[in-house]
Order: sequence, then structure tokens, then C-alpha cells
Amino acid sequence: MEETISLKEIFTVLKKRLTLILLITLLATATSGVVSYFLLTPIYQTSTQILVNQKADSENAFDYNQVRTNVELINTYSVIIKSPKILDEVGKDLNLELSTSELNEKIAVSNAQNSQVVSIDVKDPDPALAIKIANTTAQVFEKEISNIMNVDNVSVLSEANFEGTPSPVNPKPILNMAIALVVGLMAGVGLAFLLEYLDNTIKDENDIENLLGLPVLGTIAVIEDKEVGSSKGHAKKSVRSETVES
Repeated sequence: MEETISLKEIFTVLKKRLTLILLITLLATATSGVVSYFLLTPIYQTSTQILVNQKADSENAFDYNQVRTNVELINTYSVIIKSPKILDEVGKDLNLELSTSELNEKIAVSNAQNSQVVSIDVKDPDPALAIKIANTTAQVFEKEISNIMNVDNVSVLSEANFEGTPSPVNPKPILNMAIALVVGLMAGVGLAFLLEYLDNTIKDENDIENLLGLPVLGTIAVIEDKEVGSSKGHAKKSVRSETVES
């Protein structure tokens, strides 16, 4: 026979384990907040942009075929920007104590579809160093690309900089705490139903009917020790009073 559970039983379980659910939720949220604010290192991100555009020989600047060629070259340029040829030079110029692979992990290159603008994004715990890496990478690439591919179609469009006080992109404490709250709430509710499922003790006559499939003919009330003692004392007083009357 299939077992069904009603909404009333669900709310009963949630009410019964409400303290446990709230405790797990608060603990998960508080832990996420402490880790995000005090243990994780803030990471800052900045970016610089370079333009891939062949310099015109005459005043007739626009050449569709040349623009198309520049766009197709961007995929190649994206690889070259993160190559050891460029990054080693960046490390030397900035006197960085980083390997080429470590510097590579800090840099991301992207561009919009069919766009001649390439964005160089840099992430680092030090916002000032992130700016230096981004700008130096763009400058080194602009200088070296003419030697690498024998072309002169790259120029720096905008330099990396922070406007006002820089804010970290990671971690995001509020978002992390919100996620932890939802996860903690789900974990608390799940644990509450798990404990209820594993609890096979008999609590009332309904449990007996469900377990044995037999009707309950009667129940015996629980008598506290205090009530037993008071009833015995009352009985002794009644016996003494009857003895005196006799």
C-alpha cells in the first residue's frame, strides 16, 4: 500500500524541527559571511582596449576587405597577446616575480563579434599592479606585433584605470551569503524530513494503527508519580477517618 503525506503532516514536521532548520540556515549564512569578508583575498579587475585597424595610405580610409582581414586576425592576436613572447617582456618591464603561466592566468583576452576592438582584462589582488599589467601588456603587444607578423595595424584605444575607489570583483559577500542562506535552508529542511523518516518510535495510537493495521480499542493515560503519591495520601486519610468514626 502506498504511503501518502498530507500538507498538515509536512507543516507539523517543519514546526517540530523549526529550531534545527533555523540553526543550520544561520550557521551556513554566518560561515559564508566570515569566509567571504575575512578569509578570501579580494580580487580586482581592470581592462585596456586595443584597436586592430590598418593605417590608411590615403584619405580614402575605409576598405571593407581590410576591415574583414583585421577582424579575422583578432583570433590570432588573442593567442599572441598571451604568448611567452609578450608575457616574458611584460614581466621584465615590471620586474614581476611571476612565471609566465602565473601571469597568463591573470590575463583574459576577449572581443565582441565582428569587432576590431580587443579587450585585455587583468585580475589581481593589488589593483595598482592590475593596471600596470594591463597597460604594459597592451604596449608591449603594440610594439612587438610589427616584428612578429610584419604588420602595423594595432594601437592602444584606452588605458586601464580605476575611477574612484576600486571595488573587488571577487569575492561577492552578499551573493555568497544569499546562496549560503538558500543552501542552508534546503539542507535544514532535508535533514528535518530525514530525521523524521528515521524516527520509528511509537508516539500515539495513530502510529499503532498504521504499524499493525488494527483498530485501537482503548488507551491508558499516563499517571505521574506525584499524582500517585497524592492519591495514596488521600486514601490513608480516608481510612483513618473511618477508623475514628467506628
